[in-house]
Amino acid sequence: MNCLMIFDHSNDLIYTKYNNISFEEHFKKLAISQGLLPKGDEEGGILDKNVLIQIFSPIVSSHQIMHYQFGNSYTSITLNNGLKLHFYEFMGFLFISIDDDKIENLIDIYVTLAKYLCGPDIYQLQLNQSCAALYTQLIDKWMSLHNTEQSVLIEAIEQLIVNNDITSTCLQSLKDSITKLAVHEECSKVHALLFVDMKFLSLYSSSNAKQLSPSDILFILLLTQNNSDGLQSFKVFLSGSEIENKCLPHSVHIVRLFENVSLVYLIENGDPLVSVALYETSLHLHKLRFIQAQREKESIQLGFENLDIALRRLNDAIKKTKMKSLNNEHKKLLVKWDVLKGKYKDYLKSTNDEDLLRAETLSMGFLDNLKELYSATVSDNSVLKCSATHVEPVIPNVAEALGDFGEYFKVKGMKNFSLGSYLEEFPGLVHFLYIDRNTHRVTTPSLDMDAEKAEFIRERIWSMVSLARSHLQQGHTAIIWKDKIFTYGYFLWFEDSGGEGLKLTTTKSIGNKTPGILGENYYMKLKVAHFPKISPVKIRIYELYVMHLGLVTAAAVLEQARVLSSTVWELKGFPTLAIDLL
Repeated sequence: MNCLMIFDHSNDLIYTKYNNISFEEHFKKLAISQGLLPKGDEEGGILDKNVLIQIFSPIVSSHQIMHYQFGNSYTSITLNNGLKLHFYEFMGFLFISIDDDKIENLIDIYVTLAKYLCGPDIYQLQLNQSCAALYTQLIDKWMSLHNTEQSVLIEAIEQLIVNNDITSTCLQSLKDSITKLAVHEECSKVHALLFVDMKFLSLYSSSNAKQLSPSDILFILLLTQNNSDGLQSFKVFLSGSEIENKCLPHSVHIVRLFENVSLVYLIENGDPLVSVALYETSLHLHKLRFIQAQREKESIQLGFENLDIALRRLNDAIKKTKMKSLNNEHKKLLVKWDVLKGKYKDYLKSTNDEDLLRAETLSMGFLDNLKELYSATVSDNSVLKCSATHVEPVIPNVAEALGDFGEYFKVKGMKNFSLGSYLEEFPGLVHFLYIDRNTHRVTTPSLDMDAEKAEFIRERIWSMVSLARSHLQQGHTAIIWKDKIFTYGYFLWFEDSGGEGLKLTTTKSIGNKTPGILGENYYMKLKVAHFPKISPVKIRIYELYVMHLGLVTAAAVLEQARVLSSTVWELKGFPTLAIDLL
């Protein structure tokens, strides 16, 4: 059971989603008890959003007061019936989810998917019906896959394991198609990807395209699962490979080549430097709005200076860009900023609340100008259609190059690899998941859901991951435990760039966020927390989950984990060093 509502800064409800009719019935009864609806309206009809606004207005206002005025907002509230309300504020929009906590930190997924579809302007979910519909579909698809796909559960990418000849053929076909696309200026920065079901097969990028992050690839994988016949095109905002997520506008074109095989083209739109600067400016403006409500001069001055620096970067990026269509919106923004900047300077000199109130009022108009400038940088539907017309002619060539492998991909998509001979080398081993948390690639045997007791095994795997994560959140990086049937092990370890083990000196918890890469990169935070004096890019993290028959001893589990982590590269095609510190 879950429900999602998104409110804007004025407490208007811009998006709602229920997965259970009982929620709507409950809200109707609550509205009747509060005199917001007449008796007899329990059944039939859609609940008016204004009624929901009135029901939730007190708690939304309370959250805003705690968030803006005291800087101490609550993140969740537990109800008497066991359900929880979760809160997440992003760019002035408040996400509220109501769920039973069966999926941890579900609200983070809601926010992440919204960012991918809307960038910093979540209001698009109200303005654009197709965007809202896609958002709803992606939420439903993610929740479904979270219960069936190991890669979605652990937020990692499963690589389809194929031989070198097929790998080479896939890469060459993608490269040839990108070469043909590159003759068109608007398609000069492009990524081409192949997926088989929920598995990653191949990627080829033009040399000047921004690198994709693993979370970007996970999102695109999710998008392919929503694809039907024919070419489908979308506008999205990818995060890129930087440590801090950005919102880089892209056109996405997806076509199903064969059964279970998707071909995807990601084409950069606009100027990435302008997009990054706009996102940072929007972020600093919202941070300043948050700070100024607390009326602390030193904090306001720092927030104002950060916003001023972000505006300078934006101005420099726009001056250098070839996108002349931004000039008019940029001029309007500069005029608004000169006035707004003056009001903040007046306040910092006088600390008069009246000057700050004027600045707060002007900041909303300035935010509107930022959104208009952001819209001008994003491809409109005509640009999207134009790039689609360039993509369509190259698709048949890729399909022809890979045509002989269609049936093979179908089989591999269902069963990437099984334990097979591993059972002899690792007696008692039932299942494992090995994750390289530098590339966020997972190597794991496929689950045969037609096998005897398959659902029971799946449930135990999901339970294993949940328990291991709860211990990782407490700072534990190695644990072995058992129930009446199985013995389990979870190990996380660090290495430097040379493959030497990095030993942990203390146990550290970095909060209760679910380990993953959608939303926040949990593993990047782990690196910083444990090794603050070493650059995160020089630290490698690996994870290993193992499930054995209950008769296998803890010592045997540990020894098999050591060997398994050092030999799993044989499946992946490149070496990974073994665990040194367990």
